Amino acid sequence: MLWTALVLGLAGSFHCIGMCGPIAFVLPVDRSTKTRLFYQIFLYHLGRLISYSIIGLLFGFIGKGLYLAGFQQRLSILMGVIMILLIVIPASIFNKYNFSKPLYKIIGQVKKKLGFYLNKKSNKSIFSIGFFNGFLPCGLVYMALIGSISTGNSSQGAFYMFLFGLGTIPLMTAAVLIGNFVNLSIRAKIQKVIPVFVVIIGLLFILRGLGLGIPYISPSDAKLQISNNPADCVTIEKIE
Repeated sequence: MLWTALVLGLAGSFHCIGMCGPIAFVLPVDRSTKTRLFYQIFLYHLGRLISYSIIGLLFGFIGKGLYLAGFQQRLSILMGVIMILLIVIPASIFNKYNFSKPLYKIIGQVKKKLGFYLNKKSNKSIFSIGFFNGFLPCGLVYMALIGSISTGNSSQGAFYMFLFGLGTIPLMTAAVLIGNFVNLSIRAKIQKVIPVFVVIIGLLFILRGLGLGIPYISPSDAKLQISNNPADCVTIEKIE
């Protein structure tokens, strides 16, 4: 299911432009030569990918704890249901409870760092902008983090978020190069399609957890189980 991260990143790129586009539009890159320009764009994306991977590692570790606690494939079902509910339930309800309030101080520090580096013109500042950019709150990133939890593995959680970041690179690169290149009406229409992709990915996670024996989509329960018994591992290898 790691490939869903790439799909989520690609499909949600226009959302990324809406949220992080203003940073990309004013990124202080050196446009004197194409080599330097693209190198600094690479540094910007590298910073984002590293920060995404770090939070993916942490949330994957949470998922691992849930797996070891006995949730196993049920975790994938739970994460899929949560992903769909976050789309179906009106945003006004979540805003009412203001779940992100405890993070305000941290977010404030991140924005402060971004403001500082946006006024600098160096390779270090470009990388730092990308790194802190990755920690900004974003609904699409939250969806990807749910996916990283469902991997039930810290390293796969990190890789899931890395792939998500890769999916956002093409359009974010275009945003750096040519600025606000998509008019508001087209962007609004695409924003309406993004929830559909999220629901589809949520359904895929549910199918995965059901263990229906469908290759690549819903593997059998035996392949989803985590066991410390070597004999069980041999059995699973034979099944595969």
